[in-house]
Amino acid sequence: MLISKKCSTFVPVIIYFMWTKHLFLLLPFLASILGCTNNGQAETTPWGTPVGKETLPKEVVDSTLGDAFRLGDIQSNGELIMLTLTGPDTYYDHRGYKMGLQYMLCEKFAQSIGVSLRVDVCKDVDEMVQKLVAGDGDVIAYPLPENIQGITYCASSWGVKEGNQELADTLNHWYSPQLASKVKEEEAFLLSTRSISRHEYASVLNQKGGIISHYDDYFRRYAPLARWDWRLLAAQCYQESTFDPHAQSFAGACGLMQLMPQTASDLGLSPEQVWEPEKNIAAAARYIHQLNYHFRDIRNSNERTKFVLAAYNGGMFHVRDAMSLTEKNGGNPHIWSEVSEYVLKLETPEFYNDSIVKYGYMRGSETAGYVARIQSIYSKYRGVAKPGNSHGSSSQPKKAKRNNKYRV
Repeated sequence: MLISKKCSTFVPVIIYFMWTKHLFLLLPFLASILGCTNNGQAETTPWGTPVGKETLPKEVVDSTLGDAFRLGDIQSNGELIMLTLTGPDTYYDHRGYKMGLQYMLCEKFAQSIGVSLRVDVCKDVDEMVQKLVAGDGDVIAYPLPENIQGITYCASSWGVKEGNQELADTLNHWYSPQLASKVKEEEAFLLSTRSISRHEYASVLNQKGGIISHYDDYFRRYAPLARWDWRLLAAQCYQESTFDPHAQSFAGACGLMQLMPQTASDLGLSPEQVWEPEKNIAAAARYIHQLNYHFRDIRNSNERTKFVLAAYNGGMFHVRDAMSLTEKNGGNPHIWSEVSEYVLKLETPEFYNDSIVKYGYMRGSETAGYVARIQSIYSKYRGVAKPGNSHGSSSQPKKAKRNNKYRV
């Protein structure tokens, strides 16, 4: 180390104290040496404070306080992270579409500041607060109880990290009770049949002639892919779209079998093809085949059909949650009449917050009703049309030579 001339005058003193072993008295002299430069001036840090008297720059202090994700940072990153709990008024998945008042409000706020929204579903309020304070989320979109330390309340009862005042002020300026009421009405509309654009056709085209619909030949052709009676496939189609090939739901489900865009894409359909009756029915049959395979642990085919229908409507992971609850409470997870009870119970906090439940709240009454209605329509169709391929045997799928059971 180079020592300036001025600093070198302290060397004899250091040696003296080393001899006398009073090393603790060296500290002032060592500090003076370290603070010297070749020109005799005290060294300074990059932010202008003398060495030995460091004070972190303001931006560094802010980041250590967890203020790195202020409004400007969120907009720069392009993403707002929402912390919440699962529930009918907060956040849940409905047929592949995210719903819940708190979620829909937060999504609108994210849109208003020009960013996307990411949801982190927590197990309880404590976990939400811990993640917020740790900087793992930007806003708690949930009706919080009062007097929680470490957060700043905003937007009626939401919370941001204490000190993140700009984000809190922006949320307060954006939020209003009238907005919440409007979003609630929007959600109610989306969950009603009014949100589905479709023409309602008769459930039976020609009862005396044994003709259910204009699409009977397609049902006969592709029902073997699903390993179903074609009349059951027709019953599901009527429940989904009332035989309107142009039907579309608020969530984007399209066509006769109301395929969601992502599902249709996974099954190889382009956005244009999903509107074609034959391709839509064929893709739905392939999807039902996949669901059948997923529920292959249910040995009874009649029972499995009900689970497949439930999964088609409410999602197979929610159905699996209901099966787990059934087994946990001493029921048979492979009998629909027993599992359907817990499908309904997944609408209540006691059950959708159970530790065994992985996918949270479910609109169970809708799914249970969906299965029951299709079973009723199917029963009616069995009295109208004959089973099997009674019209035009040339449309029967041929067995494939390789991996796929049927070639379409």
